[in-house]
Amino acid sequence: MSATAEELLGRIRVHGRVPAHIAVIMDGNGRWAERRSLPRSMGHQAGMTTVRECVEGCLQAGVEVLTLFAFSQENWQRPPEEIEALMTLLQAYVAQEGSELRERGVAVRMLGDLERLTPAAKAAVATIEAETAPGSALALNICLSYGSRAEIARAARLLAAEVAAGRLGLAEVDEAALARYLYTAAWPDPDLLIRT
Repeated sequence: MSATAEELLGRIRVHGRVPAHIAVIMDGNGRWAERRSLPRSMGHQAGMTTVRECVEGCLQAGVEVLTLFAFSQENWQRPPEEIEALMTLLQAYVAQEGSELRERGVAVRMLGDLERLTPAAKAAVATIEAETAPGSALALNICLSYGSRAEIARAARLLAAEVAAGRLGLAEVDEAALARYLYTAAWPDPDLLIRT
């Protein structure tokens, strides 16, 4: 017999604290579709439903930050038609979910090398970030065109520029200084990491 969402949430609250920050590596949508003899794009569309469920669950549980790793830099190696479908899906997500996210108090931030996105996808990112900026119920970080090594390299370049400009001493470059230049500097580290 499976527990309801309310029962599971009750167990979490009784046996421990609700995680403040949950990170989810969204993986396997394309393979899910292939196993069902569907186009890979159908798997990515099904992933939108999962995103909606994750956001809803986090709002109900009182999670403060949800970070979704949705599209890695390595994903740019996929076939052009799949990439185009993913960029179109991003635009559809903004159009379908943006107003509800705003109404629910969800502040959306897109993190990663966003310059690589198509012009229409960049416009969608700008729209949803601006429309949801006042939200305070949940910070929703969606990592697009993201790679952890690329993020660390970016932070190192920014730190090097601070040192070169004389605003930071070389001895001051430590883990805390590096953390200030990460995309998620404004939020606590994840308490729970899930790879689907």
